[in-house]
Amino acid sequence: MNVSEAFGEVAGLIAEMAPEKVVALKAPPQMSERVEELVAHKKAGNITTEETVELERLLALDLFIGLTKARARIILAS
Repeated sequence: MNVSEAFGEVAGLIAEMAPEKVVALKAPPQMSERVEELVAHKKAGNITTEETVELERLLALDLFIGLTKARARIILAS
């Protein structure tokens, strides 16, 4: 099992627990603000290694949440 498959498997398990709640999930405003700040640093060319790692982790979390919500929508539609 690769990382992508593992993310999908865990997303499916979480979605099955409470699909209505999963679909309603939203990132906290602070998270979105931090991503915007880090992206601005990256575009300006002055992002640190630590900030790059943080940005990658936040984007991975966002992707995981989106995948989990998609799985929950499929469950609710069936």
